[in-house]
Amino acid sequence: MTSQPTLTKAENGPGGPGEPGHGLQAGLKNRHLSMIAIGGVIGAGLFVGSSSGIATAGPGILLSYALVGTLVVLVMRMLGEMSAANPTSGSFSAHADRALGPWAGFSIGWLYWFFWVVVLAVEATAGAAILESWIPAVPQWGWALIVMVVLTATNLVSVGSYGEFEFWFAGIKVVAIGAFIVVGGLAVFGVLPGADTEKAGLGNLVDHGGFLPHGAGAILTGVLLVVFSFMGSEIATLAAGESEDPQRAVTKSTNSIIWRIAVFYLGSIFVVVALLPWNDPSIKEKGSYVAALDSLGIAHAGQIMNFIVLTSVLSCLNSGLYTASRMAFSLGERGDAPKSFARTNSRGVPMTAIIASVVFGFVAVFFNYKFPDSVFLFLVNSSGAVALFVWLVICFSQLRMRKIIQAEAPEKLVVRMWLYPYLTWATAALIVFVLGYMLTDTENDGRKTVLLSLLVAAVVLVIAFVKQKVKGTAKTDSVPVGK
Repeated sequence: MTSQPTLTKAENGPGGPGEPGHGLQAGLKNRHLSMIAIGGVIGAGLFVGSSSGIATAGPGILLSYALVGTLVVLVMRMLGEMSAANPTSGSFSAHADRALGPWAGFSIGWLYWFFWVVVLAVEATAGAAILESWIPAVPQWGWALIVMVVLTATNLVSVGSYGEFEFWFAGIKVVAIGAFIVVGGLAVFGVLPGADTEKAGLGNLVDHGGFLPHGAGAILTGVLLVVFSFMGSEIATLAAGESEDPQRAVTKSTNSIIWRIAVFYLGSIFVVVALLPWNDPSIKEKGSYVAALDSLGIAHAGQIMNFIVLTSVLSCLNSGLYTASRMAFSLGERGDAPKSFARTNSRGVPMTAIIASVVFGFVAVFFNYKFPDSVFLFLVNSSGAVALFVWLVICFSQLRMRKIIQAEAPEKLVVRMWLYPYLTWATAALIVFVLGYMLTDTENDGRKTVLLSLLVAAVVLVIAFVKQKVKGTAKTDSVPVGK
C-alpha cells in the first residue's frame, strides 16, 4: 500500500514563509505582486495574434476568448487553492511533486522551463524587430543581444529590481488597454469628439455575414489560435513565494482573475470587432489594434501600438526569465536539477539558475537567426502545447491535494475550487478535448504542435522514471544488511 504524500508545513526560512532553509528573499512588495498578477494575463500575443483569430472566426472570436478565459479562470482557481495553502517558488511543479509523485513534478517543471526559455528567444526577436525599425543602425541580432543582456542584469540584481521593472512594464500595458477600451467604446457609441466613426458601430457584430460568418466550428479553431496568448497567468503564484505575505498575494490574484480577463481580453477584443468589420483587410495587414486606432483617424497609431507591443514584449521577456529561473531553482531544491541551481547569493538571487536559463535563451536566439525554418521551428512547435499540459497537471494535482490539505491542514483552504471535484474533472475533460481537436488542425500547425510537444514530453517522462528508478536502487543499495 502506497503512503499518502504529506503536506509540507509552511515555515519561516531565509526566503520567507513557506520555503524553509533556502536563500530566496521576500523582496516583492504588494504593489509589485498586484501589477504582476494584472500584467501577467496580458501577453504580447493579445496584440499580435488576435488579428488571425478575428479573420478565422469573425465576431465569434469573442466566444473563443470567453471559452479559453473560462478555462484559465478555472485552472487558476485550482492553482490558487494549492498555492494559498502552500506558497512555493515551484508552484504547480512542487504541488504535482507532492500530489502525483516526483515524476510529475520533474516532468512538468522541466517542460515549463523549456517553454519559457524558448519564449525568451521569440520575444527577444520580436522586440529586436521593432527596435531595428526605429534605429536601423543597430542590426536586429544586436538589439536582441542588448535586450537579453539588460533584462538578465535586472534579474541578477535582486528580485525587487525584477518586480520594479515589471511594475512599470505591466503598468504601461494596463493603462494602454484601458485607454483603448475607453476611447474605442466612446467611438462605438458615436460620442468620441473629432473621431472618424463612419465604420464603427454594434452593427459590425452581425452585419457582415452574421456573428459566426464561418460557422460554429470556427469558434474551436479560434480557441486554438488564442489559447497560448493566455500563458503567464500562473506567474503570480510563483512570484508569491518571494513576497511578504504569500497567502494574501495568491488569494488576491486568484480572486481578481475573472475581471482581469473580462476587461483586458474580452473588453478590448469587443471594441476591435465593433470598431471595424471583421473582414476589413486592414486588420490582417496592420494588426487588429493598429487597424482599429487607424480607423478613428488617430495620428501615429502604428507607432503608438508598436511602443505598447514593445513594452509587452519586454514585460514577457522579464517575466519569462524570472519564471524560468525560479522553476529551475525549485527543481534544484528538490534534486531534479543540479544543486547549484538552488544556491542563492547574499541578495537572495539564484544566479546559476538565471544564467543557465538565459544561456539556453541565447542559444535559441542563435537558432532563430541561423536555422529559423528547421531547428528553431522545432523548438517553437515542440513547446507549443506545454501550456495545456501544465493546466492538465494542475487539474489532476488539485484533485489529490484537496484531500491532503483537508486531512492535514483544513484551515489553509482559504481559496476553494468551485463545485469540487465535478468542475475540476470537467475542466480536465475540456483541456483533453482541445488537445484532441488540435490533432485535427493541419491548417494552423495544430497537429504538428501537439505531436512534437508530446514527443518532448515523452522524452522528459522517460528521463523522470529512469531517474526515479536509479534513485530508488541507490537507496536500496545503501541500506545495511540485516536492516
